[in-house]
Amino acid sequence: MKVNQINVEKNMSISDLLDQFDESGVLGAGRVARACNILTDMISDEDMSVFLSLGGPLIPGGMRNIVSKMIKDGHVDLIVSSGANITHDLVEAFGGSHYRHEGKDDEELNEEGIGRIADINVGSDDFTIFETEIIKIFEKISSEKQSVSIQELLHEIGLMVDDENSFVANAAKNNIPIFAPGLIDSMTGLQLWIFSQDHDFVVDAVADMHYLSDIVFESEKVGAILLGGGLTKHYTLASNVIKGGLDAAIQITMDRPEAGSLGGAPLEEAKSWAKARCGSSLASVVGDVTVIFPLIYAAALDRL
Repeated sequence: MKVNQINVEKNMSISDLLDQFDESGVLGAGRVARACNILTDMISDEDMSVFLSLGGPLIPGGMRNIVSKMIKDGHVDLIVSSGANITHDLVEAFGGSHYRHEGKDDEELNEEGIGRIADINVGSDDFTIFETEIIKIFEKISSEKQSVSIQELLHEIGLMVDDENSFVANAAKNNIPIFAPGLIDSMTGLQLWIFSQDHDFVVDAVADMHYLSDIVFESEKVGAILLGGGLTKHYTLASNVIKGGLDAAIQITMDRPEAGSLGGAPLEEAKSWAKARCGSSLASVVGDVTVIFPLIYAAALDRL
């Protein structure tokens, strides 16, 4: 099959552009098109549970409304998030913001109480509000329960958050479980530790595995949208080993494969570990999630 040249026309839709990528079928355009096709099929398949993995600074990077839309529209059935993305979602839910970096050096930012994530700034005042509000929520939860799993904790937090754009709140209201195996490695985790110093309150990470394994076993098929790499990617993949692996998956990452890290590993490698089934539909795209995922999700919405 020959490589067709990509045509760009005035007023063409995103879906039309992705069709052109598909007609080309090679290099980055081909990989992005395949990821879009698999994403569309996963969302369309009523027998497939869709797991969404959120690694990297996606919420401070502008992806918050997209994740919430996926929840509201029923396009995702389970989320595995880094603790940082949960924290940054709550920062905004409690009235804080993320800001564009304007070129000051990091020592100046330190003096002004501003933390930098690439070209994103977050102020210490926003985190102060977060710390005050999250402790209030911990107080309410611990008054009713002495021990919760991480997933249960995030569900309870989400029910107390009043923000229509919060993915934590939308997940709770739509009964979409959020798992966060690395929650302790975040500002939310730090506040949990501080709170636990004078409260009899236990967060049981192992307890999540009972619930997660039930979801995997009860799902006829499982597909995964892996945004970024690291712990969230592995937790999503590994949770499906118990049933022979994922039936379909896409990953978008800037991580490199040469060093052998999981984050940069092509999804085909997962077949050797039975984290993805032999014969599964897989697409790995090297690129910035905040560019590529909105593009392919918008095209998928056109097709649904």
